[in-house]
Amino acid sequence: MEKKAKYFELRDDGRVKCSLCPVGCALKDGKEGVCLGRYNKGGEMVVTNYGEAVSLSIDPIEKKPLYHFYPGSVILSTGPYGCNLSCSNCQNWHISQNKVSSQYVPPEKMAEIALSEGSIGIAYTYTEPFIWFEYLLDTMPLVREKGGKNVMVTNGYVMPEPLEELIPLIDAMNIDLKSMDEDFYKKVCKGKLENVLHTIKRCHEAGIALELTNLLITGLNDSAEQIGELVDWVASVSPEIPLHFSRYYPTYKMNNPATKPEVLRKAYEIAGKKLTYVYLGNIHIPGTSNTYCPECESLLIERDGFYAATEKLEDGKCANCGRKLNIVNN
Repeated sequence: MEKKAKYFELRDDGRVKCSLCPVGCALKDGKEGVCLGRYNKGGEMVVTNYGEAVSLSIDPIEKKPLYHFYPGSVILSTGPYGCNLSCSNCQNWHISQNKVSSQYVPPEKMAEIALSEGSIGIAYTYTEPFIWFEYLLDTMPLVREKGGKNVMVTNGYVMPEPLEELIPLIDAMNIDLKSMDEDFYKKVCKGKLENVLHTIKRCHEAGIALELTNLLITGLNDSAEQIGELVDWVASVSPEIPLHFSRYYPTYKMNNPATKPEVLRKAYEIAGKKLTYVYLGNIHIPGTSNTYCPECESLLIERDGFYAATEKLEDGKCANCGRKLNIVNN
């Protein structure tokens, strides 16, 4: 379905410049942006992916991954095709870098099914939800009205003004922090680091339940120095932000060897010295997906795959010592 975009400007040369994300596509009439969801239609930016969902699925919240937002719950997951980054290692490249078959789901219908089958709301995920901006703006308030939660799994690559418009509607986010190296973002992702850092800091300041994911890619961002720099930056925002290190496997245009388990273990140790909550994903290393009390070290959430046992939580506090935790579960 087509709809007029909200963030764009018409330039003197007849091009339409998108101001939703930092890519800032300046398009001639009839030309399409890198996200595959916007084009210049006679001097107006038109959204073509509005409500076009590539998938609807009920997933464990831990799969996002979100370990500190209603642990043990399930959530309806959906998203569009396309993306505003072009990561060489994209795990969902078949839907993020290509236009694929999709189904139009009106905002009212999406909100209606948001709480089906025990779901706590909607996770906008799979590709990049910020390129679905106009649809999110229409759908999120309807989900809230029904008592549901809005969750975003995102690369964080968005301009400040549209971000501010969505912030009041977002309950939780997992943001990919791919590296602290500007060259990495430029070469591997075709993007800029500074915009992602702004999104992370702003969403933390706004009180959104925030978690971060860092995919460790062999030879590119997995040295002890690079891991330490990323951990230091996260700690400077807040040591309470949960950080997930994820194992990389060769995919799409990248054939670097899979991340070695010992590299992930080292990252876990480095981060554990400065961050309160650290997790390992895409690999099974006993204990590294569990949540422990930072005060008394009691096991609070034991995870097996995407199953989470939460009996030792009491209103976001440790049932053993009463320490307040950075966990939303009521």
